Amino acid sequence: MKIKNSTFVISAVAKSQYPENHLPEFAFAGRSNVGKSSLINMLLGRRGLAKTSSTPGKTQLVNFYDMDGLFRFVDLPGYGFAKVSKVKKEGWGKIIDTYLNEREDLIEVFQLVDIRHKPSGEDKNMYEWIRNCGFNGIVLATKSDKLSKNQVAQQIAMIRKELKMEKDAVILPVSSTSRDGKYEVWDVINALFEANEIDVHLERQDGSDKKQVASVE
Repeated sequence: MKIKNSTFVISAVAKSQYPENHLPEFAFAGRSNVGKSSLINMLLGRRGLAKTSSTPGKTQLVNFYDMDGLFRFVDLPGYGFAKVSKVKKEGWGKIIDTYLNEREDLIEVFQLVDIRHKPSGEDKNMYEWIRNCGFNGIVLATKSDKLSKNQVAQQIAMIRKELKMEKDAVILPVSSTSRDGKYEVWDVINALFEANEIDVHLERQDGSDKKQVASVE
């Protein structure tokens, strides 16, 4: 199947505001300027579905997006913006913690990091947080179009080491500009559906019949 309708559902602060109908959810976490909204738009082929902000640190809510009434993408509050107050940072942390630990519909969390830079202390903490919550810790290294293929390979190895990722943990270079990694991310999502025995399978939107390249258990 192919996604026909992707729509914004709600921006939530509290658990009581989460969508009540139970659908599988895939969350995206990362620094406030790493490009989560742009990535979601790229994956869905939509320019303005997930709203991007010119002001880092502005996204303070858990944003839910519906895919044909079958599953949802969830954009978590960005972290790591230095000009945000300590109180506000702690508030965002509580919002993320509530969602990660109390959302029964959550299947997996994708953590975004900037491929050009060494993961920050907050990136490392976020990765450990995701893993401690029982998720695989799938990493999407954004802005891969800014580097050569050799540089991409070197940076992927560095990020894997810095985050102390397990040997078989999934990390994919992606770019919202060039759409690199788009179909590989969908392959992972299909693998997650299969691993969780969810009867959803998404076709490759480029017309390719290439088999899934990543397995997730």
